[in-house]
Amino acid sequence: MKIFHLSAECYPVAKVGGLGDVVGALPKYLNNAGLDTSVVMPFYDRKFTRENEFDIVFEASSRLGDRRYEFQVLKEKTDKLGFPLYLIKAPGLLDRENVYSYPDETEQFVFFQLAFLDWLNWSQQTADVIHCHDHHSGLVPFLLYHSALYRRISHIPTVLTIHNGQYHGAFGWEKFNYLPEIDPVAEGLLDWRGGINPLAAAVKCAWKYTTVSPSYLHELTIQSNGLEYLFYTEGAKGKGIINGIDTQVWNPETDPALFKNFNIKQVDKGKKENKNALCEKFGLPPDKPLFVFIGRLVDEKGADLLPQIIRLSLDEHKGELSFLILGSGDSAVELELNQLKEQFAGEFNVFIGYNEDLAHQIYAGADFLLMPSRVEPCGLNQLYALRYGTVPIVRSTGGLKDTVIDFGEENGYGIRFNNISVAEVCVAVSRAKELYANTPHLQLLRKRIMALDFSWDKSAKEYIELYKSIKL
Repeated sequence: MKIFHLSAECYPVAKVGGLGDVVGALPKYLNNAGLDTSVVMPFYDRKFTRENEFDIVFEASSRLGDRRYEFQVLKEKTDKLGFPLYLIKAPGLLDRENVYSYPDETEQFVFFQLAFLDWLNWSQQTADVIHCHDHHSGLVPFLLYHSALYRRISHIPTVLTIHNGQYHGAFGWEKFNYLPEIDPVAEGLLDWRGGINPLAAAVKCAWKYTTVSPSYLHELTIQSNGLEYLFYTEGAKGKGIINGIDTQVWNPETDPALFKNFNIKQVDKGKKENKNALCEKFGLPPDKPLFVFIGRLVDEKGADLLPQIIRLSLDEHKGELSFLILGSGDSAVELELNQLKEQFAGEFNVFIGYNEDLAHQIYAGADFLLMPSRVEPCGLNQLYALRYGTVPIVRSTGGLKDTVIDFGEENGYGIRFNNISVAEVCVAVSRAKELYANTPHLQLLRKRIMALDFSWDKSAKEYIELYKSIKL
């Protein structure tokens, strides 16, 4: 089977969140299983594109409203990512440094989708499945089946994966002229609450849609920023498939970013050496339990609660634990964390920003990972933590509920709490402190969690079965 994955992100080309990690790994595992899988994404002027060589495989122009843009389809020459990578470059539109936050973001992603369909149509390309990721490619299923322009390829099945149902990519009907001529009878498929909603259109038009965890499939009918009823009515097309992780990239035995590599047999010694180096780097005590948070400092991740959680926990357990945070986002949260850094010097530190190597070092050196998420469709951080012998402390939501079992239950290995409140997280921190003091239990738990298999192999098999079920 020949599969095209369409995405705004793909690690290591351009990554903002979990979407980039998934699209950078799943196609590789699908290819290892015998499929012909490629990734198509917008061109970004970034380190990866500057340091690698590309062939121009197609050139044309497409109309976006009353403007016409030239575009090229570039292919990375060596397939170094484990799959063919195609970038769509359009000067003045798809040639920028950042992935998001431009004022003409709608124009960028609409044109990306039009250029992809035109390339597929005009170059006589074919595919067995087009796999769209989030709203950035959500118009493709609609256009494929309801625009006469794409009649030649309108037989191709489409799959949509929803990584975050809070973002729809909606825009007003005044931009309807961006789209090619479509069947007037089908215009209603674009509409949701008086606007053009690419995510809603994709849910309606794709042959199947998936979410990145089984629990999130259900949660979208309760909380999806206005699409709850749509997910309820279209539920028969949905399937929850838990994300995996790339165990070649996330491997403590070979990870070049770590201070000291280790495996499951050396987990206690290996984590101790990494923790010592990490604590020295950030001025923290290596003999106390180290709690960490890695990610965007936004409400969705519960980051607004972190300053109070840290303050109360350090006050309650004076001199008995420490915290380290890596992330950026809400400026008010960043300011509070920097103030805490001064107040609790030697017990708390923060790195505002993101550094991939540092993230790996923190997973390896930490004892506990905090994830007080309000929304977490899948979550990858808890899977990375498990891989590195770090116990996750998570809220029971979405993929966190599907992948972490509380250590108080049979075969449990993490710490879970139910509600978004400072008090509940602080109780979880206290439980973790008690677990840390029980050295034999903690050592056993570390070996257990490092033996868990959250690789892409199992998830890739589920996607292959899904593709087979819709292949013509």
